[in-house]
Amino acid sequence: MKYRRLGLTDCHVSEVGFGTIPILKGSVPVLPDYYNLEDDEALAVMEHAFRLGCNLYDTAIVPEYGDAEIKLGKFAARIGRSRIIISDKARFFDGNEMYRAVLNSCENLGTYADIYFIHQADAAHEEEIFKKGGALDALTELKEMGNIRFTGIASHYYDILLRGAKDPRVDVLQGSGNLFERGMLERVKKEPLFRQKGFFVNKVYAAGLLPAFFPPHALISSVLSYPVSSALIGIGTCGQADAAMAQEYTEYVLPPFTEVLSSLEREFSPIPCDRCQRCRCPLGTEIHTVFRQYQYYFMGKDYWALQKLALGIQESAGLCRSCTDMPCLSMCPAGIRIPDEMQKLKQLVDAHL
Repeated sequence: MKYRRLGLTDCHVSEVGFGTIPILKGSVPVLPDYYNLEDDEALAVMEHAFRLGCNLYDTAIVPEYGDAEIKLGKFAARIGRSRIIISDKARFFDGNEMYRAVLNSCENLGTYADIYFIHQADAAHEEEIFKKGGALDALTELKEMGNIRFTGIASHYYDILLRGAKDPRVDVLQGSGNLFERGMLERVKKEPLFRQKGFFVNKVYAAGLLPAFFPPHALISSVLSYPVSSALIGIGTCGQADAAMAQEYTEYVLPPFTEVLSSLEREFSPIPCDRCQRCRCPLGTEIHTVFRQYQYYFMGKDYWALQKLALGIQESAGLCRSCTDMPCLSMCPAGIRIPDEMQKLKQLVDAHL
């Protein structure tokens, strides 16, 4: 295992981090097909990853990640708190709520969190997060008090992460990306501001779908080719830890996007969207997210992805049909005929639901 410096901090984290969703017990929204691990099983898997060199463990507050946070606290006590780095998070945007969440997390962990993220930050809550007295201010205060060591913002949106990169209160960022959905990582690579922050990448396996098309080592190697601190991988078994961590990443290979498309085309007709998020619909459709549900439907999420797609595709396709300016066409670097694709997606949903 190799290690990378966490931004400008004095911390070094393993290139591959341990995502704790699969070690939880019970059914929670983030993991419909849960592993339901007992404490001893979960601690054994975490220790196996530790023996492979992993020192970064990423979790979230109860109940969002079930009891994973509590299990991680038990593991920290067993292995020695100073030997691992704990990354935690909560989906609260108000300062008072975030303050209480962190204290609750510290109680569940039985110790402090090294990094604490505002989880799933989006445009609807952006001002609340960054304003005076918001969640980011709360994390800053808790950092000064010693409850956490570093502050963080986790988001699936490039614009939110860029604002975090510009903010001196933020130490670490967490975004999503993989060898297929690489658009945000490409933009991060080109923006020097991100070099001042630690950066974790999640969704490296695309919700567990991409290993059906590419080996785990290739998936992880591809994201490590970007200027990031660590790739977070959900681990629920010792075998999954071995697949992600047993081999040393001596070189970082990012296959061309066309090559990735060709591999996927053996199973379906992917939309050549890398989720760069440059397209802006004046009518409010989040184009890249709609396209993602289409891709995930054919990559193996089936009914789940189709239901997600169905939530707004009728309205989006109707608005798209009535739009006369179509600015999305000129915004898309890939030249995707977005209005045409939206109608195809509507037809897909109509045919199956």
